[in-house]
Amino acid sequence: MSARFPVARPRRLRGSSALRRMVAGTRLHPAELILPAFVKERLAEPQPVASMPGVMQHTRDSLRKAAHEAAQAGVGGLMLFGIPAVKDARGSAADDPDGILQVALRDVTAEVGDSVVVMADTCLDEFTDHGHCGILTPSGDVDNDATLERYASIAVAQAAAGSQMVAPSGMMDGQVGAIRAALDGAGYGDVPILAYTAKYASAFFGPFRDAAECAPQFGDRSTHQQDPAGPLEEALRELRLDLAEGADAVMVKPAMAYLDVIARFRDEADVPVAAYQVSGEYAMIEAASANGWLDRDRTITESLVAIKRAGADLILTYWATEVARRLNRGVPVNA
Repeated sequence: MSARFPVARPRRLRGSSALRRMVAGTRLHPAELILPAFVKERLAEPQPVASMPGVMQHTRDSLRKAAHEAAQAGVGGLMLFGIPAVKDARGSAADDPDGILQVALRDVTAEVGDSVVVMADTCLDEFTDHGHCGILTPSGDVDNDATLERYASIAVAQAAAGSQMVAPSGMMDGQVGAIRAALDGAGYGDVPILAYTAKYASAFFGPFRDAAECAPQFGDRSTHQQDPAGPLEEALRELRLDLAEGADAVMVKPAMAYLDVIARFRDEADVPVAAYQVSGEYAMIEAASANGWLDRDRTITESLVAIKRAGADLILTYWATEVARRLNRGVPVNA
């Protein structure tokens, strides 16, 4: 009789929630989550982002409150994005000591101290009047090397304002090396760099551009962000270059459509690997949940588990504080 039935029965380890929890191979922890947050200059009250339900453009006061709540929940980090009142072609507000991002960095570090890693997006698209990630040539192309000079200056301004990590996101060739040299030269050699190493020219970024008010006024970012159909070797080449230039951690963005890239980075890199669950990923789940098509909490958790299982050590997600609170309540990821 026994020969007619399988000896190996994987279902034995799925028979109860306690069993599943005990043998779960993937676990989430609040400290692995990073909350992206937007702060806008001269805003009188927090402004909801229509395409990202639950996400706000913060005032300085509401950002401090959000930072405090994230810290209380045990979130590992905050990634700040600044939206200035005045923009120009070179993004002058990006490295202005009194610019909105530097002011917000001082606010948040004063609020949460070392309980959360306060970091800043090091780019120009939120600050330029044309919406591109760098300085433009007369023909409208992004000038890689002129942009590096701006990134170096921005990184130093962010470090001076208290940023505990800088995160260059513009996908300029040599950005990590230029920023590392500038930080070291200005006496900020201990400030680490989280490199946006594989950032794709993705349709999933759409809602972010509403939140950060940085949609390009013409063209797109395909000349510097990676091609979604590009070979995996291109991402690995970017990884090797960023590591050689001194990246302390590396990132893949977006996450959901690039789990294979996350997995290869984890295999290849000897530094922490981050993944950014971007605005489009967030908006799709929120919209489907609002329509009753998905179980919201389960889908959020499953999406994060998939990113973690692929190999991400750190996950940037707009649900960071919410999920951290849930984890603190002991809600298992495989309930």
